Amino acid sequence: MLEAILGSIDEGIHVVDSNGITIYYNQVAANNDGVDIVDVLGKHVLEVFPSLNKQSSTLLKVIENGDPIYQQSQSYKNIKGQFIDTVNTTLPIKVGKKTIGAVEIAKDLTRVRKLSQSLLELQGKVHKQRLKPVSITGANYTFDDIVTTSNEMYKVKELAKRAAHTSSPVMIYGETGTGKELLIQSIHNYSPRKNNQFIAQNCATLPASLLESTLFGTKKGSFTGSVDRAGLFELAHNGTLFLDEINTMSLEFQSKLLRVLEDGVIRRVGGTEAYAVDVRMIVAMNEHPHSCIEKQLLRSDLYYRLNVIFIEIPPLRKRIEDIPLLVQHFIKKYNNKFQKLVTGIDETAIERLMYHQWPGNIRELEHSIEFAMNLVEKDKITIMHLPQYLLENRRNNQNGSEVFIKPLRETLEETEVKLITDALKMTDFNILKTAKILEIPRQTLQYKMKKFQLIR
Repeated sequence: MLEAILGSIDEGIHVVDSNGITIYYNQVAANNDGVDIVDVLGKHVLEVFPSLNKQSSTLLKVIENGDPIYQQSQSYKNIKGQFIDTVNTTLPIKVGKKTIGAVEIAKDLTRVRKLSQSLLELQGKVHKQRLKPVSITGANYTFDDIVTTSNEMYKVKELAKRAAHTSSPVMIYGETGTGKELLIQSIHNYSPRKNNQFIAQNCATLPASLLESTLFGTKKGSFTGSVDRAGLFELAHNGTLFLDEINTMSLEFQSKLLRVLEDGVIRRVGGTEAYAVDVRMIVAMNEHPHSCIEKQLLRSDLYYRLNVIFIEIPPLRKRIEDIPLLVQHFIKKYNNKFQKLVTGIDETAIERLMYHQWPGNIRELEHSIEFAMNLVEKDKITIMHLPQYLLENRRNNQNGSEVFIKPLRETLEETEVKLITDALKMTDFNILKTAKILEIPRQTLQYKMKKFQLIR
């Protein structure tokens, strides 16, 4: 009955024992790999798939370290010399704490990739030109792409979801690298406007004169070389327009933007015709709006018009509980990008990441993991794979000079080891007497002695 159930699943299933010998292999897996079931059953993985090795085989990797691997892409050559592309989830089979085998569930991508390549080749022949990069526009992210366990971020997501159902302006504040555009694209894709245009413009990249024509459009003949061209407000009609770093706009242009927001009417530069537009406005800033108003970088009337819904994204240093989850997310991302099988990160490295203040926020964390993924050769990222500046745990004291501060956990463990060692020496390693001196249960003492390898 079990074989019948597993055989009816429309995914490849491959099970090996602790020695890497195949003990179950269904027909879908055989079809994916281009082999017969009898060619695989009872044989070692590397015997059937010689292009793999202990480091590149997900099954053997899981048997070795006991850690699961999720949604890992894998390319290999089967026994017939055919190239196979799959996405695998590989899980250890355990009895108690002992790994006795591994099971792999695989989705075949070979035919999909062949079809995609055929379409690209056909497109190249039709146009009789070399393939060019595909232009990607619009909103690509959703709320599912926001990785978090933080209560503060859950509140941010909930507020953003509620805001998505209306057409009110949204103002988002967050430090550089906190993921403002990811949240903004998620709002658009959760809104009734999701099937219409999403257009983003960073205001800091354009001078005031060019920004005006970019947003409002131009009329032919209004200036030398001008043509009839729609601006971003027209292009975003019935959709969403995202303006980043609005505090970099000149105060004069901010007054023009305020008028558009008030009456929903725009005029192209040099034109007399008015166009009514229905645009959802979302703006973002990496400096708090109150500070910008004080510095006269943001008009207060524009602020009050845009600040209907205000969302503040907390910096990473205020949501450090998200760091382990984000690290695993980035490891998975770069496993697929670099064709690696890194299963995780060790505890010491995570502690060091938790200690850092992350002025560059999530973007800085991602780049740090990308750096580590370029260096790591085995199963896990260790502290030695992290960028050098993360290993220098330095803080400024009140006098301005630098002091070295160890992570709290490391300091506590050193103190604990010293106390237990001193007590054991006092009692000549008598477990019961030592436990009484330390006022802890005997079982706890034995566990800590084993953990810290305190053996005479």
